[in-house]
Amino acid sequence: MSQAVEGRANGLALRVEHGGLHRHVYARFHRTYCKCGREATHRKNIFGEIVGIWYKREERSGGAIVKICILASSSAGNSTFIATDRTRVLIDAGLSRREIAKRLAFIGEDIQALDAILVTHEHSDHTCGLAAMAKVREPQLPIYLTEGTAPFIDWGESAPVLERFQAGRCFPVGDFDVASFTIPHDAADPVGYTLAAQGVKIGIATDLGYVTDSLRVHLGGTDLLLLESNHDLEMLRVGPYPWSVKQRVMSRKGHLSNEVAADFIENDLDVRVSTLVLGHISEHNNHPELVRNMGLKALDGRALFTRLVVAEPGVQSEVFWY
Repeated sequence: MSQAVEGRANGLALRVEHGGLHRHVYARFHRTYCKCGREATHRKNIFGEIVGIWYKREERSGGAIVKICILASSSAGNSTFIATDRTRVLIDAGLSRREIAKRLAFIGEDIQALDAILVTHEHSDHTCGLAAMAKVREPQLPIYLTEGTAPFIDWGESAPVLERFQAGRCFPVGDFDVASFTIPHDAADPVGYTLAAQGVKIGIATDLGYVTDSLRVHLGGTDLLLLESNHDLEMLRVGPYPWSVKQRVMSRKGHLSNEVAADFIENDLDVRVSTLVLGHISEHNNHPELVRNMGLKALDGRALFTRLVVAEPGVQSEVFWY
């Protein structure tokens, strides 16, 4: 029986060969940070193997500048927390206010300490908690969104503080230099973002039908990238969605498939990316292990020290420190 072992930076990926059977076994050490003391947790993959072990702790990584946690990333809800010591922002609010508060508390953050929310587009899986989030504190939380997106969001009885901008504009939000860029999606005026602070750059690129040339430019130089890997083409074709919805998802204004995401990783992923998070995974037309295997296969052909993380539907990510 032969065995082959392949190492990856910031984690361990074992490629085990048993005769003709080749598969990857993951054993990574994950950390999250909260006020509830030290507690170990682990997760297993579909083979029953442990794929993650992490501890909740109060202290942070020494010298870290930026803290990132993906509170949710899937077709059911999306929200990402990014912070420095002085500025705390959310990208999207696709969960209820109560759930966002709960997930922030889990990583030692107070919902009332948020400084801003940046909105990518108006679809409910990105905005369902937005109106309630606008009122988490006084004065009201400023919400940044494009001129074209604002009219398509139902604010109810709230009167939020809106900071409207043209897609493609760059602007400061506290410690962060924010750059927006147009993405191809079936929404009114959708954008992705990069946020930079003291030499650390974070990229958010989900809900896009294909990878544009401008996207490649904007994502250059990122340290951590959240990239969409929404669906497996075959699962989508035979899945439960009506044909009209399947056409929408596969269109150039739909969502990235695993194959397209892998092609980007193999050919265009910037060498600076140290953590690649594949997210916005469909709960009906994809599986985290498919995403993981496609991503690792794409990375295997490149001499990069990039750690691959899969943001599983319904699961809050670990905390990333830079």
